[in-house]
Amino acid sequence: MAPGAHTVLDVAADQEGHGGGSTFTVVLALLVNLGIAAMKAVAGAITGSAALLAEAAHSVADTFTEVLLLTALRRSARPADVRHPFGYGKERYFWSLMAAVSIFASGAVFAFLQGIEALTGERTEQLRPTVGYVVLALAFAMEIVSWRRAIRQVRTEAAAEGRRPREYLRYSDDPTVRTVLLEDSAALIGLLLAFAGVGLHHLTGSAVWDGLASIAIAVLLAVVAYSLGRTNKRLLIGQQADPNLVRAVYRWLREQPEVTAVVDLLTMVTGTDHVLLCARVDFDDALGVAELERTCVRLASDLTEEFAELDEIFLEPVPRTDQELRARVLARYGDVFRRGHE
Repeated sequence: MAPGAHTVLDVAADQEGHGGGSTFTVVLALLVNLGIAAMKAVAGAITGSAALLAEAAHSVADTFTEVLLLTALRRSARPADVRHPFGYGKERYFWSLMAAVSIFASGAVFAFLQGIEALTGERTEQLRPTVGYVVLALAFAMEIVSWRRAIRQVRTEAAAEGRRPREYLRYSDDPTVRTVLLEDSAALIGLLLAFAGVGLHHLTGSAVWDGLASIAIAVLLAVVAYSLGRTNKRLLIGQQADPNLVRAVYRWLREQPEVTAVVDLLTMVTGTDHVLLCARVDFDDALGVAELERTCVRLASDLTEEFAELDEIFLEPVPRTDQELRARVLARYGDVFRRGHE
């Protein structure tokens, strides 16, 4: 993903506002990516390098990804309505999943076919390899700027949450940052593979190296697509909120004077920084009906102030002695729930 990759991060940081400036920046990034794809494609045609053509497909896939990420950012910001009472936050995961599919379909498959053709087709001479070296060097210089920007973004956001970068990427409910970082990393590795393919073809005169580099690029893109697809699948299905948030909410509820026990705690990510909470709580038996109602309203309000991610909160009074409910909780979590919150 060429130099415009960091612009998606800028837009992601301003999720609620998609004004003309941000839109123009992302559109400009798309045009730049298209330009680099065209540059690689022309260089591939001139040199006859399958690896360069595979990298051109890589840049095309990144361009589609930019479009899909922009779509995700815009559509997921729409407010809740009658048909979607919990909002459109999960649209971000759907379009990010489509981005993973585009990486595989337009990048990995094309690169693989180019590699197979280079290995099994008629022998082709490599022409003007210097053109390939220059294009790859220019692309690498631009990619490293974007990659460093992505790394800096991840470190900043991880530090804000008191996490290590790897842990932050694992638990983040925003697929945008992860997508950009993986794409930039894959882009740098792909350029090194293409350089190796072009160089070894130049030195040995054998197109086998070029074909192998193209297949290696295809495998790289397939791995990235699978990783992104798996992450977004979990979020689309309905993943639990960040474990740190779940534990904090549990402790907070248990510390309230009206609460005797937290019987069950269900969370689901409904969008980036949006979490649905359903807590089944055993309240003090001394509370009357009116007091219980006021307590539920107060707790919900205080939870929203304490934990900004909580978007929808449901509190259900239940007796902790309910054996059927206890059995369901244990069947879902085993001893993890009890041990994780003691």
